[in-house]
Amino acid sequence: MTQQRGSGFVALLTAVNCFFAFPSAAAMDIPLEVLTHANIEQLPTITAQSPGAVIALPPEESFAVTCEAKGNPEPEFRWTKNGQEFDPSLDPLLRKEENSGTFVIPNNGNLTEYQGTYRCFAFNKLGTAVSQEIGFMVPKIPKFPKEGFDPFKVDEGQPFILKCDPPKGIPPLQIYWMTMYLQHIEQDDRVSMGLNGDLYFSHVEEKDSRRDYCCFAAFPKIRTIVQKSAMSVVVSPTNSILQRKPSLLTPPGVRSEAVLVKGEDLKLECIAEGIPTPKVEWEKMGHGRPEKFRLENHGKVLVVPGDEQDVGGKYMCKAKNPLGEVVHYFTVTVEEPPEFLVEPQSQLSMIGADVVIKCSVSGSPQPVTTWSVNGVPLQETLSANRKIFDDTIIIQNGQPSDSAVYQCEASNKHGKILTNANIMIMNLYPIILTSDGQEYSAVEDQGVMMHCKVFSSPPSTIFWSKDDSSELVTGPRFTVHDNGSLEIHTIEKGDTGQYTCLAKNLEGTSAIDAMLYVKDPTKIVAPPQDQSILIGTDAQLSCLVEFDESFRGDFELLWQKDDEEISPNNTEHSRYFLEEGVLHIVNVSHRDQGEYRCVAKTPVDSDAASARLIVLDVPDAPQSVVLSERKNRSVKLRWVPGEDHNSSITEFVIEFEENKWQPGSWRDLQRVPGNHNSAVLDLHGHVGYRFRVYAVNAVGAGPPSKPTERYLTPPAAPDKNPENIKIEGHLPHEMDINWEPLSPIEHNGPGLEYKVSYRRQDVEDEWKEHTVKRHSFVVRNTPTFVPYEIKIQAKNHQGWGPEPKMVTGYSGEDFPSAAPDDVAVEVMNSSMVNVTWKQVPKDKLHGHLGGYRVNWWRMRSLLHSKQSQGERHTAAFPGSRSHGTVSGLVPFSEYSLIVMSFNGRGNGPGSKAVNFKTLEGVPEKIPVFRVADVQKRSISLAWTPPLEPNGILTGYLLEYQLINDTEEAGPLQRVNISKPDTTRWHLRDLEPLSKYRFQLRSCTSMGCGSIVSLESTTLETTSALASTIGLSMTSPTSPPSSPKSRVTKPTRSTIGLASVHTGISSQGWFIGLMSAIALLTLVVLIACFVNRNKGGKYSVKEKEDLHPDVESQGINDDTFCEYSDNDEKPLKGSQHSLSGGLKAEDSGDSLVDYGDDDAQFNEDGSFIGEYAAKKEKRASAEIKATAQTPA
Repeated sequence: MTQQRGSGFVALLTAVNCFFAFPSAAAMDIPLEVLTHANIEQLPTITAQSPGAVIALPPEESFAVTCEAKGNPEPEFRWTKNGQEFDPSLDPLLRKEENSGTFVIPNNGNLTEYQGTYRCFAFNKLGTAVSQEIGFMVPKIPKFPKEGFDPFKVDEGQPFILKCDPPKGIPPLQIYWMTMYLQHIEQDDRVSMGLNGDLYFSHVEEKDSRRDYCCFAAFPKIRTIVQKSAMSVVVSPTNSILQRKPSLLTPPGVRSEAVLVKGEDLKLECIAEGIPTPKVEWEKMGHGRPEKFRLENHGKVLVVPGDEQDVGGKYMCKAKNPLGEVVHYFTVTVEEPPEFLVEPQSQLSMIGADVVIKCSVSGSPQPVTTWSVNGVPLQETLSANRKIFDDTIIIQNGQPSDSAVYQCEASNKHGKILTNANIMIMNLYPIILTSDGQEYSAVEDQGVMMHCKVFSSPPSTIFWSKDDSSELVTGPRFTVHDNGSLEIHTIEKGDTGQYTCLAKNLEGTSAIDAMLYVKDPTKIVAPPQDQSILIGTDAQLSCLVEFDESFRGDFELLWQKDDEEISPNNTEHSRYFLEEGVLHIVNVSHRDQGEYRCVAKTPVDSDAASARLIVLDVPDAPQSVVLSERKNRSVKLRWVPGEDHNSSITEFVIEFEENKWQPGSWRDLQRVPGNHNSAVLDLHGHVGYRFRVYAVNAVGAGPPSKPTERYLTPPAAPDKNPENIKIEGHLPHEMDINWEPLSPIEHNGPGLEYKVSYRRQDVEDEWKEHTVKRHSFVVRNTPTFVPYEIKIQAKNHQGWGPEPKMVTGYSGEDFPSAAPDDVAVEVMNSSMVNVTWKQVPKDKLHGHLGGYRVNWWRMRSLLHSKQSQGERHTAAFPGSRSHGTVSGLVPFSEYSLIVMSFNGRGNGPGSKAVNFKTLEGVPEKIPVFRVADVQKRSISLAWTPPLEPNGILTGYLLEYQLINDTEEAGPLQRVNISKPDTTRWHLRDLEPLSKYRFQLRSCTSMGCGSIVSLESTTLETTSALASTIGLSMTSPTSPPSSPKSRVTKPTRSTIGLASVHTGISSQGWFIGLMSAIALLTLVVLIACFVNRNKGGKYSVKEKEDLHPDVESQGINDDTFCEYSDNDEKPLKGSQHSLSGGLKAEDSGDSLVDYGDDDAQFNEDGSFIGEYAAKKEKRASAEIKATAQTPA
């Protein structure tokens, strides 16, 4: 239809008319989609038909004979059968498809009446199209004739042929020779089946006698197998079988001819008889063997593929054995079915033009060609303007009435071909088949093709313009193709815009518009990289892409492996998944190796990048492991290396397994470099070996090869003697000889024994010999510790091993008989001494000197005069030595030690004891360090002396520091306590309601010991309760606590309430209560003062001052104590302050503080235990000396 345009279009049309030239009357193809754009009459065209043969196979329910066609008007159909008119609609058994030429033949058991050759004719008022011939075949079930066979009697050594003669049936035909039990007859060079199905025997043997030779013929297309009656062959044995030269069983004669249809495989067969069985060779005369060929049936059949060039020619087969040869020549002629060289084409021509229809055919024999018009032979139709020239028809000055369907059919004995050519003669205005308003996107610097497909008669001239301009699009970057498409090369940004396609011929004008957008190119900026990755691990291939933002919804990132697309994130390729442009390959295997291609696609362009993934793995097992060059005690092993999987083989490991001593166990025998594929193996005698090989590369060791056959070596004398001979003497007058026995595989034969030879070395002595089967021997009645020469030689039933090497050993040892002299001790420091001695003479050692042993024990501490035998300690000093260092001694102690020598038998006598004293050291850590009393500006501390002072105590070093919850701690204060018996100290002038850390160390003249530390907080005000507690600790009139007395011990929680929680102090009732408590406290203080003055008259006061009440003191010590025995804790930290409110579990009270496991409580919970004296000496001596230091 002609399109209406604006002024720009009119200007363009005017310009086109200036350049328009009428096209020549050339024919053109008819587009099939024209009918969708305009209601134009169309000749019928067959679109579907049945293949050349329809075979009625039994399982099918029905058989369709197909014929479909299209045209305008809709085609009608008619059929012929065997050249006669046939109307399927007249047969009630046939089912006719509506609006179709197809009819269906039901499988009702009576199919033979429909057997024949069918042809379909599709016609409308313009013409008739003809189908190929369609053959409907009803196969018969092939059967062997029922017949019985007498036994075939054949003399041994004679040739023989068992005939099959299969029945005819639908090809292909497959023939098998089997027994009645469906076991295949074994075939080889001597016995084989020919191409015709016969079974050929080059010469029979006695084992060929059997009664059930059966020939089976299989017809796969009809799913049928038939069996010939069993045949019996009886071979008569003979005493003398003469050899004879070959002769051919098939083909007969010297020459034969074969005809081959082009495209089929050539199969030539030569089966010969003779003794020995002949071998067959093949040759193409003048060419040797064909380039592509294969041999079948044990070399008796030559197969040349049908696609081989120049299959035809002369061939020769030659059958030969040592007595002679026989030849046969084949002349092969290749024929072919008809084939179109130039096939007639459907054409649309303008009125008045000449139409040329050409049909050129090849084939062998030369095909016969016939022409038809609308299904009628050409010679039966008359036309004045139609001329025939050999294979060409010319229609001169074609008119619409000359429109028709022309058929060209060619046939020879190998087949028949037919084609239809629709010749349409008409004039038609331009019909643009491309849609109007299409949008195109293109990438800068690339090309784009904008389509304008036109159908018209005569052909139209096409012009393109841009943005309603009257100027045509021209220039080196623009090309208008014959099909109307506009191609723009090397696109620029300015090419964006609207383009118009104008088509014009004699019948009219049509136009369409198209829009072009120029986009940014797609570019891979980070391509995937080549990788070598270990099998079983995960691989990652990244692909980072930049593309035009307008394509975000249409962008695709695809991955290909070896040019085949992979689909990540689906079940088929579950090991692949794509995440943010990265392809993950999970659990890499060998099949993952290859080239991976990342393809970034938009609707207008794409970019691609490739990377190679190499999978590393251990080598495959070597193949074809064989033995060669076999000798008595060696063999050569050869193999073919397996695939190295991208990592070069570094070595091959040869393993062996023997079947006598350790059957089934594979052991290493030899290693050879990775560039070798053979090795000579030295073997032991009397062993049945099997060998296998595995390869090693940088990844690891690969699997082993299949083992070789077993190789048995003959027995031989031993190759070696025992090694690792050991001479020991467990008793003074014996010598034990032990050795490492030969492994079973080293026996080299049965009857292994050992000859033990020995003699004294220090005197003239004869060799003494003993033969044993075990690997030890004891020489008795020897002198103590004298040297011997020993030899051990292996032998078996085959003879003696090599001359043995001589070794030297000693007879049994005895205890040393002398002690070291001149033992002296040099004190090095408080815990270590150096001991020296004079060595024991060699003749007193009576054996190999093992070394010297020092025994020592502590006798007493130098702080006490009482001696007590301490635990005995031992230190050994191996070898020939005269001194040693003893460490770990207790300082300021008296010790005693002795020295003795030892050998393999044991210790000798000890030396005289030597006493010595260690120097002073620093004291041990103070076991108990507590807060005894806490006030507003003072704290009292108490402790017990160290359990081990390691010297004479000179005093204590007390350090304390303010550690409130601030960034900086207060200055460190030091107090040197010079009185060693002091166990209590009172600190004054402290800050109220402040936290302090205290550290204490005890000292001797050698220095101070380890630190013990604690923390405590002063009170906000002087607490009456605290004062009461302090007084109860030091009161001289307070009687000693009874074990069963009730002790009330204030807790931190109680004190916290008294000293911190002041929020209720403004309440009236609380003020009255506190006034009463203050008055009561004053009365108590007065009473205590009176009692104290009275107590001074009694001697018990002095006793209590020296030994204060332990239980009461313990109570006060724990009241406000935060104890720590961490020596390294600095004088800066924070613990719960009394003013912060204390939890019950934060109380410093602990039952452990009051006694050991023997401590007891009454039923009411009161303490009745006493401190155990053994528990770190924390009994009543925890706090000694005065209660306070002088003010």
